[in-house]
Formats: sequence, C-alpha cells, structure tokens
Amino acid sequence: MSERFTGSFTQQEPIPDEAIEAAVRVMRSGRLHRYNTAPGEESEVALLEREFADLTGARFALATGSGGIAITTALRAVGVAAGEPVLTNAFTLAPVPGAIAAVGGRPVYVEVTEDLVIDLDDLEAKIGAAKVLLLSHMRGHLCDMDRLMQICDAAGVKVVEDCAHTMGAAWNGQASGRQGLVGCYSTQTYKHMNSGEGGFLVTDDEDVAARAIILSGSYMLYGRHLAAPGPEAFERVKYDTPNVSGRMDNLRAAVLRPQLKTLRRQCENWNARYRVVEEGLRATPGLKIVERPEAESYVGSSIQFLLPGWSETAVREVLSRCAARGVELKWFGDAEPVGFTSRYDSWRYADAPPMPQTDRVLAGLMDMRLPLTFSLEDCAQLARIIRAEVSAVYQSQV
Repeated sequence: MSERFTGSFTQQEPIPDEAIEAAVRVMRSGRLHRYNTAPGEESEVALLEREFADLTGARFALATGSGGIAITTALRAVGVAAGEPVLTNAFTLAPVPGAIAAVGGRPVYVEVTEDLVIDLDDLEAKIGAAKVLLLSHMRGHLCDMDRLMQICDAAGVKVVEDCAHTMGAAWNGQASGRQGLVGCYSTQTYKHMNSGEGGFLVTDDEDVAARAIILSGSYMLYGRHLAAPGPEAFERVKYDTPNVSGRMDNLRAAVLRPQLKTLRRQCENWNARYRVVEEGLRATPGLKIVERPEAESYVGSSIQFLLPGWSETAVREVLSRCAARGVELKWFGDAEPVGFTSRYDSWRYADAPPMPQTDRVLAGLMDMRLPLTFSLEDCAQLARIIRAEVSAVYQSQV
C-alpha cells in the first residue's frame, strides 16, 4: 500500500512559555495600548522595536498591526500619492498590490523569472514608469539585490521591500529589508514569528521613520518610542502627516519578544527541513528545482518547484494524486483564487497587461508549506510522495 502523509500543513508550534507568561503579565496590568504606560515605564512595543532594529541593523523600527499595514505605511511615508504608479512583481500575494491600491496608487507589474524573482531586465526596461518599487521577496526568494539597487539608484527610484517571507534571510550577509529605503515584515501566524497578526517596518531615513510613526497613530506621543529619530525629525513632518492608525499593541509585542530571541535558531530548523525535501526531489523526471544563489541566505519555511511545460490537466492530476496521499500542494497557475493563492490577473482593481513570461512560470509553479511541526522524517516522506506522483504523471504523458 502507498504511504500516506498525516501531518497538518497549518499546525504551528505552540507559543513559547516565556511568551505566554509575558502576555499574561500584560493582561493583568490592563495596559494593552502601547502608549498606556506608567511614569518611567517603557512599553513592550517600544522594547520590541528597539530589539528588532538591533537584529536587522536598522536605525529605526516601527511595529504595526499587520504586515500589510507596514507596507501601506511605508508607501505613504516615502511619498506615494493617489494616482501614482508603483512598480511591483507580477508574482506575489494579494496584500502587495492591495497595499498600493490602499494608498491610491496604481500597480505596474514586472515579469518574474524561473528563479521566482523579479526579472531585472524587465525592471530596467520599465524603471522610468514610476518613482517607487515595491519589491516582493515572494516565498522567500531574493533576487540579485546588488544589481537591483544599481538599477533603482541610477533612476532615482525608491525601493520598499516586502520581507514577509524573508525575515531572517540575507543577501551577501546584509539582512533582507536593509538594501532598500524601507523594509517591511509580517508576524502573521504563517510567517517566521507568530503573533496572529502583526508587522514591522525598518529604515535608516529620519523623515521616513518620523512620518511612519505619526501615520501609525502616535499622536504627539512619539517620544515614547525607543527606535525612533529625535524630536527635530517629528517637528519637520508632524503637521503634514495624517494619523491613519495601525499600531501594534503590547499583548502582541509581549508574545513576539521571546520569539525574536530564537529567530536565528528557528531559521536554521526551517532550512534543515527545506534541504531534506529539496534533495529528495532532485532528479525527479519533469520537475525543476529552484536553485538558490550563493549570495542568498534564505529561510526555507516553504518550498517551491516547477513543472515546466506541463499541461493544466497534468498539473491538476499531480495536485489530486498528492492530495489523496495527504500532501497539500498549492498551484499559482490556477485561473481562480484559492485560499491565499492568487495571481496578478485575479486583482481586477489594477490593470493587468499580458505577462507572458510570468504566465509560463506560474503555469507550472507548485508551492508547499514546511511548518516546524514537521520532523525531518516527515519531510523525507513528503519528498518521496511528491517524487512518486510527479514521476507517475510524467511517465503517463511521455
């Protein structure tokens, strides 16, 4: 009888005891709001922001209510106005173009490559179309950040990085999110730290940081931030920056601070699982591994592979056969949005001209979560099942 996987792809590790105890202390205090502090007290959110800034090497950090709020706040803070175009990857998740739309901008899509990163040649051809690039490190894949920044710097284009899938990753030793003007992160349940919802943005720019803090809902309490510029930066922007509210609360910050201490170890644990699946899938007939560049230090909390040139019927058969054996694969080539998965032409609030290269990539793109509740043996089993079912369908097509 064929083996069947019985693990859950949505089951996360439990919240650490230290985080639970910290959350209980906050609830007992009643001071959940980040600015509701006693005299001389530093809030959990302010402490978390300082610790996150230290982790990434940024001058300034802001904790937000979600990763999407981090991105919309960043776009407003760098000056995106209603009606303005914003460049972004054609391969991403809905909150990325959604953030552009939320500030009144217009997404301008850039093709992606088989390495699942933004096509830098297409970016170079389109770089004059906008003043801002919202770069999505989709599913944890980093492009050649050196070349990307050269292209953008030469054109005077500001880069906002969506690092929802690359917290803990790096390019040539520099933390993801630190190459552009602003880096944005998520702490939603399926990301690298878990507070249910939550996010961060980091920057070295004083004016951007000051605008972001006021945008997030600081009122005139910005002096209670620990990873913020001095009061002179706020004096320059406070009368012209709207309060749109998007703060993180002390309860979520208390849950996150202990997780931040173990982030590097957790990233290593994800990569161990990723490598087991990757090696198990190598040389599978008809399957292409997405190779990682040497300069990239990645976090393998999910894994992607390609079935290049496969028909829709064959792809759907792989999905069905794997599902029957307990393996949940997501397909980014489906014409209809499913769960969290959708493609650029699903977002009909934005113009979507033909993207032939992206269409070819997405048509064969498979995606699978690798939660840390999976053991290395689980990952080896997953690879065996996928390899067997892909091979069977491939042989039937030959």
